[in-house]
Amino acid sequence: MASAAGLLTALGSLPDPRARRGVRHALVTVVAAAVCAVVAGYRSYAAIGEWVADLPADTAAVLGIDAGRRPSEAMIRRLLQALDPDRLAAVIGAWLGAQVPAPTAGTRRAIAVDGKTLRGSRTSDTVARHVLAAADQATGVVLASTDVDGKTNEITRFQPLLDQLSDLRDTVVTADALHCQRDHVAYLAERGAHWILTVKGNQPSLHAQLARLPWRAVPDAARDSDRGHGRREIRTLKILSISTGIDFPNAAQALQIRRRRRRLDQPKRFTTETVYAITDLLVHQAKPAQLATWLRGHWSIENKVHWVRDVTYDEDRSQIRTGTGPQVMAALRNAAIGALRLTGVTNIAAANRHHARDSNRPLALLGIT
Repeated sequence: MASAAGLLTALGSLPDPRARRGVRHALVTVVAAAVCAVVAGYRSYAAIGEWVADLPADTAAVLGIDAGRRPSEAMIRRLLQALDPDRLAAVIGAWLGAQVPAPTAGTRRAIAVDGKTLRGSRTSDTVARHVLAAADQATGVVLASTDVDGKTNEITRFQPLLDQLSDLRDTVVTADALHCQRDHVAYLAERGAHWILTVKGNQPSLHAQLARLPWRAVPDAARDSDRGHGRREIRTLKILSISTGIDFPNAAQALQIRRRRRRLDQPKRFTTETVYAITDLLVHQAKPAQLATWLRGHWSIENKVHWVRDVTYDEDRSQIRTGTGPQVMAALRNAAIGALRLTGVTNIAAANRHHARDSNRPLALLGIT
């Protein structure tokens, strides 16, 4: 169960963007109430305001809300639109990260870095907001998140994102091809972290070098298959130790991942995709099965976080567009999803319905008693 004392204490470090005169509701109270409402599946400012308005008086009191003077939807909206999204994301990430179980003996923590466009935030004259996140592969909990504004890109935000994490020693960081950058691996080496990076066409020379390796003579190091979403997928992994011929700093092993897919209603039609990756992990530092798990686990951030925000919370069709509102709501959704994941929840939609049926349940989940 999440620690409310930790959350409320952490939220207390957020700067309040409001002028002191006339403040009726503490920032901690409003943000905590917003997280509770999102845990219950509420998606908008209006819905959060309705959740607060419908609270029984005793439940409101536990949250620090005077039942006779509750925060209005307009007040909640103005405050959330004015918050610093990076500070909020850092606070929530630190709170969730403190509760993520430590890796078992002999294993390493793996963190997936991936970006997401908040499509619903697009307007007729502005591009959609974009955020970059780092999630614990094992739990799907977002540990850090940062805004990627229109004047920059994910590459320049990689280091500031991971700077939010106090300790990366012996952690394995996975990222897609965009982040296969020399500056990134130098930074990770300074932090004592390891890395597995996908290589695609944005690094044409490196990709060509990997494709020319003698893969035909290399046996499969790992193989697995599964069925789901109306298709079957067979994955194979080949690994080669590399000491020369690969123009990338500290690359110790090259990996070839081959995916063969077919729809269950078309058993004779396969599609094949071949992807290459590199890592600084040496042979004795990671077994093939573990490398395969980390490569596949990279998509946990897509499946456990981004997909949930899009499908369960309907983020891509959100009408929240003013100020920092889109990024703040993304951080609140990460907080709700993370808190639920930490209790072992796998179906977030069902968990939302469960917590919506009783307003005390979100408080209990967050330890607010």
